[in-house]
Amino acid sequence: MNNPGQAIHLKKEILVRIIKAFFSDDFEEQTRLIPYDMRPKGMEVPYRCCVYKERAIIKDRTIAGLGFPIEEDDETVSLAKYAKRALEREKIDDKNLTVLQAACKGCATNRIFVTDLCQGCIARPCLSSCKFGAVSIVNGKSVIDDSKCKKCQMCVNACPYKAIVKISVPCEDSCPVGAIKKDETGFASIDYDKCINCGRCTAACPFGAVHEKSQIIDILKAIKSEKKVIAMIAPSIAGQFPGNIYQLKTAIIKSGFDDVYEVAQGADITANNEAKEFTERMEGVNKKASEWLDWMNEGGYGENVEGEKVEENLKSFMTTSCCAGYNQLIKKHLPEIKPYVSETKTPLYYTAEIVKKEFPDAVTVFVSPCVAKRAESFDNPNVDYVMNYEELGALFVARKIEILECEESKYVKESSKQARNFGFTGGVAESVKASLKDDSAVKPLVINGLNKDSIRQLKKFAKEGKCEGGCNLIEVMCCEGGCIGGNATINNQKTAKKLIEQLSNNSADIDKIS
Repeated sequence: MNNPGQAIHLKKEILVRIIKAFFSDDFEEQTRLIPYDMRPKGMEVPYRCCVYKERAIIKDRTIAGLGFPIEEDDETVSLAKYAKRALEREKIDDKNLTVLQAACKGCATNRIFVTDLCQGCIARPCLSSCKFGAVSIVNGKSVIDDSKCKKCQMCVNACPYKAIVKISVPCEDSCPVGAIKKDETGFASIDYDKCINCGRCTAACPFGAVHEKSQIIDILKAIKSEKKVIAMIAPSIAGQFPGNIYQLKTAIIKSGFDDVYEVAQGADITANNEAKEFTERMEGVNKKASEWLDWMNEGGYGENVEGEKVEENLKSFMTTSCCAGYNQLIKKHLPEIKPYVSETKTPLYYTAEIVKKEFPDAVTVFVSPCVAKRAESFDNPNVDYVMNYEELGALFVARKIEILECEESKYVKESSKQARNFGFTGGVAESVKASLKDDSAVKPLVINGLNKDSIRQLKKFAKEGKCEGGCNLIEVMCCEGGCIGGNATINNQKTAKKLIEQLSNNSADIDKIS
């Protein structure tokens, strides 16, 4: 789920300039000048109508890079003041995304449309294919009533002339839960009550109008202080940068961090714990059936359900719980599947817990492939900040650090082969299987990316209390391909997976549970 090329390069350039400004003698003034330095007077503008429009959008991107929402900008506040506020900020906002209306194209409404290619054929396959009465014939041509159309695209598929097309709005189409829509002004707006922070909209928008709000200034302030700052790197990072993760550790320390921990260390714990929990659930529910029965009836998800039926259902399957986007989906849209979700914590949870036990006063920074982990960090007091791969790459550029020129630094604890494979689809389920001495009872199913179809599938499993095909372990990954498909990744999935496998193939197997 990588961002469009030019948009990601522009975002990275702005981040590099923000970081350089932070380490300059005058952060506020150097930040104020970013739009003018990037688009000086007389320059031929590459994207917009004029240099002033380009500067306005660069200003908005800089505001997001400083960690503020664009929606609250009144246009009279200078970037210098935003820089000052960023330095003075003590608490970060828990709304992780912001929309740059100046960059938003205000795409045409998402709808099904009949083009002039319509031949007015006698068969009328479009008319007969529509179950909602949205298609009619006017003056011999097909016409679609938008008020009746459900956008099922049956008419699109039925037309032999390909005369009916879907007009797409990329951000809306990409969102699996309908959290981003046009507001009354015609521009994109995010409903944070629905948003699961999957980051798909940030990757889908070809104009780069949906932005993560960066915490880079807060992280740099911590680095500049006397506090110990520790980076915790996600398993998928092994496929993102040149060199290996041992050189990467040295590079991160050179950039200002005091130490680096692999979150794969926590993935080992997650895999072992999920293996134990899976065994307990399949043999006999790890919570009393009466407790689940009370929870289900109180929540309205299983009225008048007998205790024995609840217990039997809960032994039918278990889903993994390490994906932050999936956990947000459960919380906001899919509470009925909660009884079937593993209670095991995420790899980040266990890694941050280890770090804070060793260094209680340290500032912890998770280096992440996606925006969903920012949401998880707000629920975990052991995680102070989140930096994504794009931001780490910008930090290396700003500090002139070449990973390939760095010496290797070993980690205090080496992670297993399976834990280092957590970053791509199938890796979590395989880790759980590998943790068991006898994995013959494990029948995995992989949900490779959350979308409307996969969410309906999960709803069906929760309603019926069983997984199709007799599967009993469901790995759910929000992004297609797994974490290597996260919105903030910077390498293509094929290359990323190959690099991760090179590392994991030289790693020891995971310890099996007793």
